[in-house]
Amino acid sequence: MSLEQYKQAGQSHLFQFWKELSSESQESFLAQLSQYSDPVTLVETVKDALKFSASSGLKKVEPLPATSTFSTLDDKTDHQRLQNFEDQGLKLISEGKVGLILMAGGQGTRLGSSLPKGCYDIGLPSGNSLFQIQAERLLKITQLANSKFGTKAVVPWYIMTSAPTRASTEKFFKDHNHFGLSQDNIVFFNQGTLPCFNETGENILLESKSSICESPDGNGGLYKAIYDNKLLVDFKTRGIEHIHMYCVDNVMVKVADPVFIGWSASNDYDIATKVVRKTQPEESVGLIALDSETKRPCVIEYSEISDELAQKRDEDGTLSLKAANIVNHYYKVATLIKEIPSWINSRKVLPFHIAKKKIACLDLNSGEFIKPQKPNGIKLEQFIFDVFPSIHLEKFGSLEVKRAEEFSPLKNAPGSKSDSPETARESYLKLSTKWIKDNGGSLESEDSLVEVSALTSYNGEGLDFVKGKVFKNGDVV
Repeated sequence: MSLEQYKQAGQSHLFQFWKELSSESQESFLAQLSQYSDPVTLVETVKDALKFSASSGLKKVEPLPATSTFSTLDDKTDHQRLQNFEDQGLKLISEGKVGLILMAGGQGTRLGSSLPKGCYDIGLPSGNSLFQIQAERLLKITQLANSKFGTKAVVPWYIMTSAPTRASTEKFFKDHNHFGLSQDNIVFFNQGTLPCFNETGENILLESKSSICESPDGNGGLYKAIYDNKLLVDFKTRGIEHIHMYCVDNVMVKVADPVFIGWSASNDYDIATKVVRKTQPEESVGLIALDSETKRPCVIEYSEISDELAQKRDEDGTLSLKAANIVNHYYKVATLIKEIPSWINSRKVLPFHIAKKKIACLDLNSGEFIKPQKPNGIKLEQFIFDVFPSIHLEKFGSLEVKRAEEFSPLKNAPGSKSDSPETARESYLKLSTKWIKDNGGSLESEDSLVEVSALTSYNGEGLDFVKGKVFKNGDVV
């Protein structure tokens, strides 16, 4: 990479302050720019993304066929089949064939925290962070699998961080003794970054006189991060055949869920996804659906379907399009090994999307750092679900799970009406309290909420000892 390449790409403004820089600053600036070996193609990519964004309109979609779905919600659910799926998932865990990927690159800025979001304490009586809750669930499900089959297997935990969160995430794990997990089975890796551009997409923004503005490449950057960090090799070396992937901000997530893994593996799916049921037409969520033209699975945003389609209901009264995407996926490792090299090099499979944002940057006229009050630039991002249409329908599945038991995201500031620390805490404690009551425990008062530690129970099992006992608000079992 040379200065000339960036100049040829129309980015001469990046070097406006070059002569003012020390040799060390010049060297670090070049090192940053060298991450992007082809700036001409990079600028063209932005132009293509702008065109793609402008051409996006309403899409013709329909629900996935029944052959591609399974629900745990209905009274008619075959519970013996569910048990069989769970047993198969536990067996795969006990054989060391399951790996877990956590997407944890985000910071807790909206929550008023400068730490990675996974470090956040939602206010449970135990004071456990999201990371600790998930680590303890992983310990528990591994223990259950090994106990059932008399094995000593582990589930490697691959944690995707970002440049701003990597050091603090690793420190948090170290300070907490990796939550009882073996350090050898925790693999940290960074997602990629991309330059930020001005509103027209013509110029890369400067963060300082010696650096450009960058942002994470979106959750779709997972695939390139897996490839660049040689995780495909690590999967193969460890004998991992099945991956469960999820996001850090879901306090209710069942990590390495044996039902999900067993169901997906038994159907020989390449990719599968968990969904929760959308009940209100106006709920702004992405939906798992079938492209009516290509007959391939896809995810559509609320804004991409007509009001008529959004309102349409089935004979049973439920919305026709109701499979709300929660970014919780299963991947067959053989599929990742085969497809990732082509996915990450194809803009047809993994296009870049435009996000117009307020981007703090250097003002070229004054040479001062500015924080804009309105969107002044473009961030590029890829979406993890954009690979779904590359999968044949018969190799894709969608598992509908109970929202109250598996999904309560933490996205908004304390005090917000939805997706806040308070709503996440309430979801967690209500489920724990239900388990206590289902197993014969009672409460000191009707409004008491009890926390069941993930080390005690993964999904309500093993709680026979609470029978006949009385629990008060804030107890931890």
